[in-house]
Amino acid sequence: MFKPLSVFIGLRYVRAKRRNHFISFISLISTLGIAIGVWALITVLSVMNGFEKELTDRILGMASHLTIEGIYAPLKDWKRVSDAASKHKKVLGTAPYIEGEAMLSNGRKSKGILVRGIFPSREKSVSEVAEKMISGSLDDLKSHSYNIVIGKELALSLFGTDQVEEMDERGDNSVTVIIPQAMVTAAGMIPRFRRFRVVGVFEVGMHEYDSSLAIMHINDAGRLYRMGNDVTGVRVKLDDIFAAPYVARELVEKLPGGYLVRDWGQKHTNLFKAINLEKRLMFIILSLIVAVAAFNIVSTLVMAVTDKESDIAILRTLGARPGTIMGIFMIQGTFLGIAGTLLGVMTGIPTAINVETVVSALEHMLGIKFLSPDIYYISELTAVIHWGDVGIISVFSILVTLLATLYPAWRASRTNPAEALRYE
Repeated sequence: MFKPLSVFIGLRYVRAKRRNHFISFISLISTLGIAIGVWALITVLSVMNGFEKELTDRILGMASHLTIEGIYAPLKDWKRVSDAASKHKKVLGTAPYIEGEAMLSNGRKSKGILVRGIFPSREKSVSEVAEKMISGSLDDLKSHSYNIVIGKELALSLFGTDQVEEMDERGDNSVTVIIPQAMVTAAGMIPRFRRFRVVGVFEVGMHEYDSSLAIMHINDAGRLYRMGNDVTGVRVKLDDIFAAPYVARELVEKLPGGYLVRDWGQKHTNLFKAINLEKRLMFIILSLIVAVAAFNIVSTLVMAVTDKESDIAILRTLGARPGTIMGIFMIQGTFLGIAGTLLGVMTGIPTAINVETVVSALEHMLGIKFLSPDIYYISELTAVIHWGDVGIISVFSILVTLLATLYPAWRASRTNPAEALRYE
C-alpha cells in the first residue's frame, strides 16, 4: 500500500524534532486520547464479561441447562425420558422435578414462593444448591418427612432474624405451605395447605432464588400437588452450557412427540439480551473517545501539512507522485494511532486482570464501597478478558486512525509546488 519512500519519510517526520512545538503537543494528546479510549474499552468490556459470567454461573447453579417437560400434561414416563437424555454424550446428569406456586406463611408473615420437589441424591448431579447450603443439608429432605429447605432472604422475611445459620437448632422452625388448589369441606372451598419443618437454608447469591424458592422431597411435593407418580419435567446438566441449543434440537429429534425441550438461554433470554445490549452500547459510547482522539490526529496532520509545505513542494519537483506524498502523512498519522493503540492495550489488559485490586484500593482511598453487599448480590468486580474483544478494539482503533489521515494526506498531495515555493 505504501511505497518505501513514503514509509521512510513518514517515520522520519515522526522522529524528527518539530519547529512548531504545538504540533508535537497535539500529537502527544492524540496518542494519549487513543490510548485512554482503548484502555477504557478493554477494561469496561472485560468487567462486563466478568459480570455476565458471574451471573451465568449463579443462575445455572440453580437453573438447569435443559428441561424436558410435557406439553399438555405432567410428565408420566419421566424415567424413560431421563434414560434417553442420559445417553447423549454431552449430558452429565438428569433429575426429575415437580414445580408449582405456593404461599409460605409463619404466623402473620407470608410470602409467595416457587416450590420445587426433588430427589436429593439426583439433584446434586444437575445443580449446585447442595454446595450453597449455609445451614442443614439436602439429605435432610426425606420422603414423607415434610421437611423443607428455603433461601436465606426468604428465611429472613419469615423469621425476622439474621441468624439463619442456626435455624436447625431453634425451637420452632415450622412453616405452612398453602397451594392454590381448593378442597371441598363442610365449611366450603378452602385452599390446600400443609405444615412443613424448615431443616436448611441456602444462599446462591441470586435474589430470584434466595427470596422465593423452597425445596422439598419430590414425594412430598407429589402428595401436596396430588400428582401421584407424575412430575413436572426432567432437568438436564451438560458438560458445555453453550451446546444447550444444539443438544436440545438433538433430543427433540430423539424423543417422541409430546415433549417440550427448552434450554437455559430461552428461559433467561431477556436478561442476557439486556446484558448484550449494554455491552454494545458501552462499546459505542466508549468508542467516541477514540473518535475524538482521531479528530485530534486530523488537526495534527493538517498543521503538519501546513508546516511542511516547502518540503512537499521540493519532493514534488524532484518527481514524487501525489500518492507518495499522501502516503507520507498517512504513515505519520497511522503511526500515532498504532502507538496509542499499543499503549492502550498494554495498560488495559493489566488493569482488567487486576481490577479487583484496583477497585479495592480506590474504595480504601475514598472510604466508600462501590458495590455494597447489602444492596448488590454481586458485590465484587471480576473481569474476564476475551481476546477477540481486544482484537476488535485494536483493529477498530487503527482503522479509525487510518480514516482520519485521509483528508490531511489528500490535501498534502494536492499541494502546488509553484505556490508553495513562491516566497521561499
